[in-house]
Amino acid sequence: MQFTYKQKVFLERHHGAAMTSLRQDGAPHTVRVGVSLVDGMLWSSGTAGRERTAHLRRDPRASVMVFDSAWSYLTVEATVTMIDGAEAAESSLSLFRVMQNRGSAFQTLLWEGKEKTTDDFLRIMQEERRLIYQFDPVKVYWLY
Repeated sequence: MQFTYKQKVFLERHHGAAMTSLRQDGAPHTVRVGVSLVDGMLWSSGTAGRERTAHLRRDPRASVMVFDSAWSYLTVEATVTMIDGAEAAESSLSLFRVMQNRGSAFQTLLWEGKEKTTDDFLRIMQEERRLIYQFDPVKVYWLY
């Protein structure tokens, strides 16, 4: 399933979201995350040790609700594919460049409120065992 033009516009403008994965007993586990469209795909960042990562390795179903500061939202029910291993750091660089509105011409990114060079950022992503959650939409609904 692909996002419509209007849905893409909403996702390009709004990055705050709540993500729900499923615990082993089926109970929801919800956390706040940041999301962005990267090459038309909805991505978020996590680490190998996060609880939601363990949930998604067991059951790749999740929902993510992207919201604005008013009452508009867009919910994506999805199957999550994880991008990890060797390509995860470069993928994280792509994601955070979009989230921070910094194209490849920028030689720095913000991390924990401080400017980091591209090389430092990539090193941090590897040290933190960062990975990407890619949401493959099954159903999308919204109010905006």
